[in-house]
Amino acid sequence: MNIGLGLPIADPAGLLTWARRADAGPFRTLGLLDRLVYSNPEPLVTLAALAGATSRVRVQTEVLIAPVYDTAMLAKQTATLDRMSGGRFTLGIGVGGRADDFLAVDRDLRGRGKRLDEQLVQLRCLWAGEPYGEGVGPIGPLPVTPGGPELLFGGFADAALERVARFGDGFLGALPPQYQDRMFRKVEQFWREHGRDGAPRLVAQVNVALGPDAVIEQARSNILEYYAFTDRAEYMVDGMVTTPVRLREVIAAHTALGADEVMLYCWAPDPDQVDRIADTV
Repeated sequence: MNIGLGLPIADPAGLLTWARRADAGPFRTLGLLDRLVYSNPEPLVTLAALAGATSRVRVQTEVLIAPVYDTAMLAKQTATLDRMSGGRFTLGIGVGGRADDFLAVDRDLRGRGKRLDEQLVQLRCLWAGEPYGEGVGPIGPLPVTPGGPELLFGGFADAALERVARFGDGFLGALPPQYQDRMFRKVEQFWREHGRDGAPRLVAQVNVALGPDAVIEQARSNILEYYAFTDRAEYMVDGMVTTPVRLREVIAAHTALGADEVMLYCWAPDPDQVDRIADTV
């Protein structure tokens, strides 16, 4: 089982410490969430810095809200990050759902799914070195990963799950094990229906806070603030894993479902959590 770390967003400058510790530990991936109208660090800029501070661990958006990005610039940024990280970049991508993120770039929230589908076609073309369009040449650099960086999709609707088979390499699921099984199986079903070879990569995300009471309370506060726009904030807090015993149980449960990796998303900025989690897993 591969284990990744989802990085906290409360202290962007401290993420270099997190990355260096993770690079020296048992972790495969560093993940970072994306919002526009929020106080989180911009993920592609931040992951570029973290890739430069590490030599082994992968870096991943989890998930990037592609419809609020300009497609040509997104192709250039992601290809650059893939090349500069030596192919250690995974683009986790989704449609988003917060209206203010779309208002900030003067785009329609309701058309985000169609826009993402159009973007994905264009991204694949640009990553292959094809011209942007009539009168416009290719947008480089080419990614070091043939065809573009590894592409994972997050989401809950069938349209999001089917995009894995249509465009991507795998799925990011942020549900407890008892609900995750259905999502994983539907992704695999769409994969077969679209005649894809092999199997999709299946990644689970779990909220974690290990440490003294102050660390756990800070994580709870940050989750409540982040999910305040929904009616699920308390539910997200209740699902957070706060003990080594429970963490091992949850990892084992996702392993039994066929997960290839479990991303342990940390909501408190205390970097000692890296070592606590490493000792647990």
